[in-house]
Amino acid sequence: MTVSADTSTQNGVILTDAAAEKAKSLLEQQGEEGLALRVQVQPGGCSGLIYQLYFDDREVDGDLVQDFNGLNVRVDRMSVPYLSGAKIDFVDTIEKQGFTIDNPNAGGSCACGDSFH
Repeated sequence: MTVSADTSTQNGVILTDAAAEKAKSLLEQQGEEGLALRVQVQPGGCSGLIYQLYFDDREVDGDLVQDFNGLNVRVDRMSVPYLSGAKIDFVDTIEKQGFTIDNPNAGGSCACGDSFH
């Protein structure tokens, strides 16, 4: 299922402009064609679930595919309920640099912020 980020983010993730630009920059450095940003949830961490963000060349049956200004983002069907409405941002400050996820579906998280439940 392919949806436009502009028309439907209620079932998918929300990628800020800063996050999309950083991911596209990293993707260009990879130098490979056909890669998309995959966002998924995996069992693990001290709170039970962890986020995974990586570049992937596979489109799995049932993936939710969104386009953010030319960047394809894929979420597998098992992760969609956990990530629906989650906002992914990229911060670059003196205190912190990296991707952040603000997830309205998370009931809580661990002290390190890497896992949630």
